[in-house]
Amino acid sequence: MNRDDFMRELRATFRVEADDHLHAIAAGLVELEKLSEPAARAPVVEAVFRAAHSLKGAARAVDFGEIEGICQALETQFAAWKRGEIAPTRESIAATHAALDRIHRALVQDPARRPLPSTPAIREEAPSPPSPDPETVRVSVRALDERLIEAEELLAAKLAAAQHARELDELLPLFADWRQEWQKVQSSEARAANGAALSDFLGRTQEWLRSLEGRVTALRRAAGQDQLNVDKLVDDLLANSKQLLMLPMSTLTPLARKVVRDLSRELGKEAELTVRGEETCIDKRVLEEMKDPLVHLLRNALDHGVEPPAARTASGKPPRAAIDLRVTRINGSQVEIAVADDGAGIDVERVRVQAVARGVLTHAAARELDDDAIRALVFETDLSTSPMITALSGRGLGLAIVREKAEKLGGRVAITSTHGSGTTVRVTLPLTLATFRGVLVEVARRLFVVPTAQVERVTRFRGTDVQTVEGRESLAHNGRALALARLADVLELPDPRPPADNEARAAIVLGAGNERIAFAVDAVLDEREVLVKPLRKPLVRVRNIAGATVLGSGQVAPILNVTELMQSARRAPAPRPAPQADAAAAAGKAKRALVAEDSITSRMLLKGILESAGYEVKTAVDGLDALTQLRSEAFDVLVSDVEMPRLDGFSLTARVRADRALAELPVVLVTALASREDRERGIDVGANAYLVKSDLDHSDLLATVRRLA
Repeated sequence: MNRDDFMRELRATFRVEADDHLHAIAAGLVELEKLSEPAARAPVVEAVFRAAHSLKGAARAVDFGEIEGICQALETQFAAWKRGEIAPTRESIAATHAALDRIHRALVQDPARRPLPSTPAIREEAPSPPSPDPETVRVSVRALDERLIEAEELLAAKLAAAQHARELDELLPLFADWRQEWQKVQSSEARAANGAALSDFLGRTQEWLRSLEGRVTALRRAAGQDQLNVDKLVDDLLANSKQLLMLPMSTLTPLARKVVRDLSRELGKEAELTVRGEETCIDKRVLEEMKDPLVHLLRNALDHGVEPPAARTASGKPPRAAIDLRVTRINGSQVEIAVADDGAGIDVERVRVQAVARGVLTHAAARELDDDAIRALVFETDLSTSPMITALSGRGLGLAIVREKAEKLGGRVAITSTHGSGTTVRVTLPLTLATFRGVLVEVARRLFVVPTAQVERVTRFRGTDVQTVEGRESLAHNGRALALARLADVLELPDPRPPADNEARAAIVLGAGNERIAFAVDAVLDEREVLVKPLRKPLVRVRNIAGATVLGSGQVAPILNVTELMQSARRAPAPRPAPQADAAAAAGKAKRALVAEDSITSRMLLKGILESAGYEVKTAVDGLDALTQLRSEAFDVLVSDVEMPRLDGFSLTARVRADRALAELPVVLVTALASREDRERGIDVGANAYLVKSDLDHSDLLATVRRLA
């Protein structure tokens, strides 16, 4: 393809994107004319500011200098509105509308205006020459969307069938209970009455029950087969329909290559873009939403990350920088888009200074944050490490738009960087938008769905596991204090039955960016595929809610907006501490545990954890010492390390199982050995649980011990 054809393709794509941005700016201007209060105007000004910034970057990518210049002027005006230096007036808004008209005329008069060869099949229904393949048909986007919606609606039938099957499963055990009661009546009352009428009644009842049980069993078998058939039909139809809207990442790589090439020349830098995984197919709607963020990531890498050739040579690097764009499918239903450069990396101290200077952080807060948290600040709006505002950077918007777009799509963004070596930004997104995997949780007798993509883990804890750090409740997580919030409190729901202090509770750890918060819930029920139903007015702005789904039971469950949820949790006041209950007294007579561990530090740690939960704990310095104590005293559970002198944990467990008096004793192995072979060996010798120290937290150990002892 020659350059002229290439530019025509890019500009055809740009025109579609430009229309969206122009509509957004025009709508914002109309809204501004209706508003008079600065606080009400602020979010609208922010929206038009971002749209102008994105349109400017897209125009630059396709060499549309006229539009880029107009957008630069608009961006400067919107920035002044945003800072409060001047207020939007009728005259300035009218002038801005005139500028939008100039952009529209430039788009219409574009000499490169010609439809994309492949675009009509997706966006338009205009005539085109017959395809050389008779196996290819042209389908409009509207028709594709309608087919996809029809297929997705069948998901409700699939869920309903599964629900009916579960209800029948719950019904069947009732017959066993009824049969037991009948046997009692037959053996006692029937013989006592010694009446033929009673015997006849019981006989007919028995026949009726047998017939009814047979019918229900047959119904369950038929329902199970129906469920299998519907599952396959729905899954196949939905998967095939989704494929109609899947496009390869290669549709965006020409734009990416041009951005790198043109910006390198403009900045006087040398850079080579390597693309991997461009054959990966992603929902067309996701690709369209990620076009702007991808351009911002590449511009950020070139402008902020990559050094000039002379500076790279002086630091021992090749003069030509390497920028890597990598697309990878993960977890079957997600895709990761990573942009990496081998440039200067992020100067953490410079970001820290800029965060304080621009009011993002106070001096005290900036000193307390670790390097990872400081790096995450580059995604905040108004924060830029560029020393001046230029046509390329300095506004502090680029990476903020990346995070905003990713989270809007139900994804997340993470950044890693080594000063002097380079930076990598990873954007994790769903492959498709209509359906996704969600975790179903119960809170205050209500059901909610949390997107699986933003659930780091599910854990259990008790009130005794909760610590207070800087006035906030927290749990220990991977060696760090993890903020704890009660989901019922964040959602402002009345909790009908607050849990007791020693009662086990569930929590889901949610992540957005580099932040993690644990949310206490009443129960984590299961993970399932859900169909997203968008909220409509007046519910579209309900805080913390992103949409809704219909469960198999017919119940509507709200889908939580994780980003807003975490913001609400940060703003929520710290709960008043509950009085500590005496665990040992609440449990009655304390149970006895034996801890076998050769490391004194680990031994005291395990002893302290169990004692804080009300257990009476004795310790052994190795396996042989433990075996001696087990044979002389009674214990309810054995918690043992594996790697110990004289007698290791595997051998200790095997000898416990071989001893008739100790064979039923629960054994929990707590070890650093994490390989599959070690786990299998632990199970083979008879351990009831195998916990790896690197993944272990207090609640895991206590939940395991309580379950076994």
